[in-house]
Amino acid sequence: MIDVAIIGGSFSGLTAALQLGRASRSVTVVDAGAPRNRMSPAAHGVPGWDGVPPSEILARIRADVMAYPTVRFVSDEVMGVARDTDCLRLECANSGSVETRRVLLAHGIRDRLPDLPGAAEAWGTRLLHCPYCHGFELRNRPLAVLGIHPMSGHQATMLRADWSDDVTLLTGMGVDVDIDGLGGVSLDARPVTALRESDDGITAVFENGTSSVFAGVFAAPRVTLADTPAEMLGCAMADGPLGPFVLVGPMGQTSVQGVFAAGDCASPAHSVTPALGAGAMAGVGCHQSLLFPDMFPPFEVSK
Repeated sequence: MIDVAIIGGSFSGLTAALQLGRASRSVTVVDAGAPRNRMSPAAHGVPGWDGVPPSEILARIRADVMAYPTVRFVSDEVMGVARDTDCLRLECANSGSVETRRVLLAHGIRDRLPDLPGAAEAWGTRLLHCPYCHGFELRNRPLAVLGIHPMSGHQATMLRADWSDDVTLLTGMGVDVDIDGLGGVSLDARPVTALRESDDGITAVFENGTSSVFAGVFAAPRVTLADTPAEMLGCAMADGPLGPFVLVGPMGQTSVQGVFAAGDCASPAHSVTPALGAGAMAGVGCHQSLLFPDMFPPFEVSK
């Protein structure tokens, strides 16, 4: 039996593994190799790594972790996880089971992209989710926001305030969007039927056959934790603006004994920098819970 199994080898999972490896604890990182931001050409707003491709940042962190001999990596997908009498057991798709004293959930969340042809192909490059991550590179150019969420108007107002004077909110997506106080944002009610990415922009194709070209289209897709290890374990969750996230205590402890969580799956806001910090805290929490089992009891959910 190992000390900690970490599900997910992206920013929070690797940072947690680094803390645990430095404590010489036996750790297995199970990672399916599909980080959420793998399509993005650069990660922005990450101190020391601003503008560096996410894959390069992860490779450098992973190299740091691999220097610690008690940490091993398994390239696999966790298909099931449950508590046995005296341990937690992971069932992997190809490599069998892993018995562990602690589980750290760092598997992130799944984006539910708009059901439009071209959306998946443009996601992370021209169809974007975060002004802080991508807005500066597209500043002072025509931008659009897909009205797929009641708060899409909020996103359009942010872009109009500090990134571009030319922002259009595409309201023909069949969602009731709050359009009060948009402050200079244009409205376009034509239903969008497809997105087409090009080298210098993205085209929104409308139902009537017309189209408009933008430097980038922003969207805030809803997210899901369905069929993830967090749901399999029955971790308590809350509803954020875009979907559910795992409730955690100050050291990453969840509502399930011996289970910790960090990163996008345990936060209503998703970004690389807080994921690194949360991974470090959850890794320390896991380690100290092995030494002092009563120090970090499961997160209590208010009834």
